[in-house]
Amino acid sequence: MPIHHRRSVRDELLDDVYASTDLSTAIPKFKFPENQHDPRHVYSLLHDELMLDGNSRQNLATFCTTWLEPEVHQLMAECVDKNMIDKDEYPQTAEIESRCVHMLADLWHAPDGASTLGCSTTGSSEAAMLGGMALKWRWRDKRRAEGKPTDRPNLICGPVQICWHKFCRYWDIEIREVPLEKGRLLMTADEAVARCDENTIGVVPTLGLTFTGQYEPVKAISDALDRLQKETGLDIPIHVDAASGAFLAPFVLPDYEWDFRLPRVKSINASGHKFGLAPLGVGWVVWRDPADLPEDLIFRVNYLGGDMPTFALNFSRPGGEIVCQYYNFLRLGREGYREVQEACYENAQAVARDIAAMGPFEIIHDGGTFGLPVVCWTLKDDAAVNFSLYDYADKLRTRGWLVPAYSMPANREDLVVQRILVRHGFSRDLGDLLLEDMKRTLEHFEGHPVATPLTQDEAGGYDHSGR
Repeated sequence: MPIHHRRSVRDELLDDVYASTDLSTAIPKFKFPENQHDPRHVYSLLHDELMLDGNSRQNLATFCTTWLEPEVHQLMAECVDKNMIDKDEYPQTAEIESRCVHMLADLWHAPDGASTLGCSTTGSSEAAMLGGMALKWRWRDKRRAEGKPTDRPNLICGPVQICWHKFCRYWDIEIREVPLEKGRLLMTADEAVARCDENTIGVVPTLGLTFTGQYEPVKAISDALDRLQKETGLDIPIHVDAASGAFLAPFVLPDYEWDFRLPRVKSINASGHKFGLAPLGVGWVVWRDPADLPEDLIFRVNYLGGDMPTFALNFSRPGGEIVCQYYNFLRLGREGYREVQEACYENAQAVARDIAAMGPFEIIHDGGTFGLPVVCWTLKDDAAVNFSLYDYADKLRTRGWLVPAYSMPANREDLVVQRILVRHGFSRDLGDLLLEDMKRTLEHFEGHPVATPLTQDEAGGYDHSGR
């Protein structure tokens, strides 16, 4: 064999990623590495390690977008170097953010869309905190003007996502979370009003509960607060946590009043990367009127040569998610969003019917349009089974499905449920595959009884109910 040929074979061998010395030793995990490495080798190492993550399309616990069009991937790549906070350097990204705010104000029936204030955030949790801060500041300003103390604010809500607990702890607010009861798994108007007093900064109904997917009755709560004001003079505003429902109800229930059509609703938060169909990393908050966002919360920053007002908690962050949110607005419009979301509801209700027909399960929410396309169930009281829902969820994971099991908040910790999110990209065929595996799992437990059913702590102690 000629020498030059032998060299080319050797070079080819050395060029093989898995024949390299980089992949024949353990990678650094806790100490900063001394030397540089070939980019292809490092990519391969990380690519292979990430195979151990679950398949996001089978993660039926998450509310987040897991299917994206190729054009969205392309736009994200083109915007990877854009810092959206630098509006002087990236003015068109700033313009696109402003367009999205005004489109959302229009979608949510703001009375004067031209003067609407709002902004993008990293997600609905940050957006919720901004809405909550505005509630506290407005309450505090009013109390000070009346010469009254401002040291005991409270916030009223139902079974909320953890971000509201964080908000109340961080900003020293008493959270009055309506406890659940048998037959009532959400906050009602009567329960909300019963907890109101002069220190209440606001009531936060949720348009799409994290735990069950149900809508809390925003209009009924608003009407009850109107009556309370007539009787007592207490004028208590509403902030709607519409993390998911804000991108569902406008399209499938256009006549359902939950938004700025109700004068008492002062602000709304939503997640663009949930049923807004944008990539992970974008939320939105919109205020009804500029007066609803206290001036004290707006900072004017001289940043890289430009004067810039900002009222988000985070500063530097990528602009791609905002651009892709706008892409979806243009790409789909009201017609397209309606078709996408109706398909989710149809698939959810089909899955719910088949789960109910399996026998041991009681459906709590069937994915109907007065809620999210979420199917939530528990074991029937008289179900003759030898497993817990934690066992059931654990067994389904062997097929790649993440179908969370968790206990409900106070005072229904005794109620353990399972829940699936039917999102864009979850087809009827995927639903059928899930149902087949659920039936196989029931058959498995019939033939292999569980000696001691798993508890939540034994299943890992992880609260799967979060966003």
